[in-house]
Amino acid sequence: MTAIRKVNWVDPRSTALLVIDVQQGFVNEHSRGVLPNIVRLVDGWRAAGAPVLLTRFHNEPGSPYETITGWTRLRTAEEQALAAEIVPASSYATAVLDKPQASVFTPEGSQLIHDSGWTDLVLCGLDTDACVYDSATDAYQRGYRPWIVTDACASSGGTEYHEAALRLAARNIGARQLLTSAAALSRIAGTQGAPA
Repeated sequence: MTAIRKVNWVDPRSTALLVIDVQQGFVNEHSRGVLPNIVRLVDGWRAAGAPVLLTRFHNEPGSPYETITGWTRLRTAEEQALAAEIVPASSYATAVLDKPQASVFTPEGSQLIHDSGWTDLVLCGLDTDACVYDSATDAYQRGYRPWIVTDACASSGGTEYHEAALRLAARNIGARQLLTSAAALSRIAGTQGAPA
């Protein structure tokens, strides 16, 4: 039997929590249930002195979302606003990044991640099948280690989309890159005791 190598986060300063698009326009009956886990992650990262990045998606007029798929949501200030549970984190987050695309790797986001020296990017938020997945695969392609916190992300489209994205992520970035919020919190706190 081959032992599975545990990956430990050595330095909380280089392990950023990316809270992807936890906005009013994405919170619904399918996604609301993960908000407590996201808040616990944010609190755990803050307690460890580790960086937190919040993102907000803006669907600009004329975007591919509108012109190709006909999707025109996330245009109003109300839809773009952070969910109330996440608003307190905006006062101490490293940054709140506004982005007109699914991935966090906009020019500004790419520069921030690079300049901050982050090597491990722990992703949670909404939607698993769009912005979380796209950010994770972009991170992987750029040489960062993405981690998707499976019980701290969801799809506003429903469970089937969330689960499909996690299956794709397991195949494309590696099943070991998927973990629970309990495992992520134990790793950032340095306890390593929780199962993945």
